[in-house]
Amino acid sequence: MVALKRAVVVVGLMAGGVLYGEGVYERHCIPCHQTLPTSLGEMFKKYLLVYSSEKFVKAGIKHYLRNPSESISVMGDLFIDTYGIKRPTTLSDEALDEALDTYWDRYKVFGKLK
Repeated sequence: MVALKRAVVVVGLMAGGVLYGEGVYERHCIPCHQTLPTSLGEMFKKYLLVYSSEKFVKAGIKHYLRNPSESISVMGDLFIDTYGIKRPTTLSDEALDEALDTYWDRYKVFGKLK
């Protein structure tokens, strides 16, 4: 009975995320980054400076998330020494692409400047 109640709660939370527009980015990226001193927006700027275009930013982030290492991180040494390198993502390619699309759309500057 307890297992059934837990299952109902989990399914309800998952459905709530879908109903209220929570995507992969909101569920998997934002919670982990909330405790870091550098915002996702500031990290986006670093990726944009290094990779320049949507195609290369997304490819760079995807590569890093699959194979995180200090040598390919856009973060500085002090940040890495303090917070370390993340573990490789377990997200599927489709979920990761969805998260990257949301991240790009949220922080891109192209088309927003006047």
